[in-house]
Amino acid sequence: MPALILITIVWAFSFSLIGEFLSRDVDAYIAVFIRMIFALALLLPFLNIGHLQRRQRLQLMAIGGVQIGLMYLLLYHAFLYLSVAEVLLFTIFTPLYITLIDERILNRKALPKVWWLAALLSVIGAGVIRYQGLSSDFLIGFLLLQGANLCFALGQVAYRRLPLGSDREQVKVYGLFFLGATLVSGLGMLLFADFTRLPTTWVHWSVLVWLGFGASGVGYLIWSIASKKVNVGQLATMNNALIPAGLLVNFLLWGQNVNWATLALGAVIIFSAVWLASSVRRLP
Repeated sequence: MPALILITIVWAFSFSLIGEFLSRDVDAYIAVFIRMIFALALLLPFLNIGHLQRRQRLQLMAIGGVQIGLMYLLLYHAFLYLSVAEVLLFTIFTPLYITLIDERILNRKALPKVWWLAALLSVIGAGVIRYQGLSSDFLIGFLLLQGANLCFALGQVAYRRLPLGSDREQVKVYGLFFLGATLVSGLGMLLFADFTRLPTTWVHWSVLVWLGFGASGVGYLIWSIASKKVNVGQLATMNNALIPAGLLVNFLLWGQNVNWATLALGAVIIFSAVWLASSVRRLP
């Protein structure tokens, strides 16, 4: 759990950085591809896949392609239609997607009801924090975000169930995760990118370097390894802890208005959901 909390704080900065410095100037397909290239470059020196079966290699690449390759293509485009606050709002369903995918698709067994309750509480808490008036483009943005949320949820659950060995062994193979993401994002860039909207300023490149090496390369590695050490209820509810963290970052860095009453109430509900999920120790 401490690792998930740490990466949640790191990712809270990413939402603001994308919304403030990239989405209006840099083409989404290009930004995602550059971010994945940086992350892949970080993990390639550790790559050692000799002990993996061919099927496992392909599965890990597919997980990376869906969880962050396709997810980021949808997410970055959503920023064209939504504010940072609205993006945070529309991520509230991810815990339910994680729980649903784990139970109905991969696990095929009924999860403890308390995990469903925890996921629902997490959504309610996030909604309390982030509900506000929505822009006229919210429907397109909402649909893009739900596609991104589904990709992120599916990837997390699939990785959690893929047998890859110890923490050290996962580090050695994680480059395949970003190879899959790079291939998907690269294809998207070649087919759809507007190459007149390249990163041109030191701010653009500084943000992309941080997002690639830090938030992606280190962040996803730690998050994925930690996801195997918690139950699916804890994993689901922690996905919504990003919302209060993201709001605090928006306030501290950009002076965005925050309703502290709803933030406090929503945060209490979300962390109560995490505690509730932690009350069941089973790791299916």
